[in-house]
Amino acid sequence: MENINLYLGELVGTAFFMVLGLGVCANISLKKSGMFGSGGLLAACGWGLSMVSIAVIFGPLTGAHVNPAVTIGFWVVGKFPTELVLGYIVAQFIGAFIGALIVWQLFKDHLDEEENQNCQLGSFATIASNSNNFRNLLSEIVATFSLLFILFALGHQQPANGVAMFFVFAGVAGGVMSFGGLTGYAINPARDFMPRLVHAIVPIKNKGSSNFSYAWVPIVGPVIGAVVAAWLYKVLF
Repeated sequence: MENINLYLGELVGTAFFMVLGLGVCANISLKKSGMFGSGGLLAACGWGLSMVSIAVIFGPLTGAHVNPAVTIGFWVVGKFPTELVLGYIVAQFIGAFIGALIVWQLFKDHLDEEENQNCQLGSFATIASNSNNFRNLLSEIVATFSLLFILFALGHQQPANGVAMFFVFAGVAGGVMSFGGLTGYAINPARDFMPRLVHAIVPIKNKGSSNFSYAWVPIVGPVIGAVVAAWLYKVLF
């Protein structure tokens, strides 16, 4: 199959990204974890460093999108071929599912012993801190816009270098610090939906709802943010 190495690269890269990123969430959320309560700064650094790691490893092969919003954004801005878009997105969703399954296995005992159902769900998917879905949607739009604009400016399709990687880290970690308290800073439809699905289907003792009524927000918001960032980038540059 043509381009299979690119699709496999995105699949493995996204799975790897989920293992590292969701691992951070589980570490700080689950009471039996030795890093329980480490807080938002650890989450910001963990996700930021995870993204840098994925960019360094998979960037030369696939561009290390690991995010449907990134793929759509680069396609809209004219820096990504149409024929690869669907394959990338499918690979990203599959990779996110596999990565979440791995995290479930790694933290299964901790998840089963966790009494707080939000902490169980928060180890997989994002949870908004308020019930105003309009503002939650706006948060995801602005957060994804901010990250994509940085990536466009860096020309993230080019080989990784130290300066670019610093700004990738700053974009992700800074975004968690700025927006994480609102919606958990999903900025990635695959990152939120597939782990949420894993939470729904795997056995976890005393788990609560997977809250699929909210799941549209971290899908629609990042896509809108990516498209708006692409349009504005094209106008300015």
